[in-house]
Amino acid sequence: MVESPSEKSKIAWNAAAAVVDPEIPCLTVADLGMLREVRVENSTAIASISPTYSGCPAQFAIERDVAEALRKKGFQAKIERVLDPPWTTDWITPQGREKLRLEGIAPPGDKSENARALFEPRRVACPRCGFEDAERLSEFGSTACKAQYRCPACAEPFEYFKCI
Repeated sequence: MVESPSEKSKIAWNAAAAVVDPEIPCLTVADLGMLREVRVENSTAIASISPTYSGCPAQFAIERDVAEALRKKGFQAKIERVLDPPWTTDWITPQGREKLRLEGIAPPGDKSENARALFEPRRVACPRCGFEDAERLSEFGSTACKAQYRCPACAEPFEYFKCI
């Protein structure tokens, strides 16, 4: 049976979309909104990926893993890095935000909060108990995209995925 071009594109998309972020393995590149497009031209699957930021150390690993996932499905793989428009935390899917919360990482705020994030102190809710005024311990967490917080209500430390 010969697969149609749309079936091939769906297979390629699903393979690329399942790749997890090596720094935040509860999220896939699709959850993060990094995977912009996957198209198939002849036997080559071309995945367009936006890095979360230009200095992200995981970007090369993500691109390698997406290419490998495409090759495992029988495609030649090509990765296109898309910088414009730049990635934003607004692109994280609702499912991705819930996965972060379930992992104990406070998800970034919505668009209106992101616009103010650089200029105003942000109230961060604890992903465990929901208390809405956690204390920031450090602007930097285990990765550059996260900050360290502690909840005064349940006393649990947690990370917050910063608005970008």
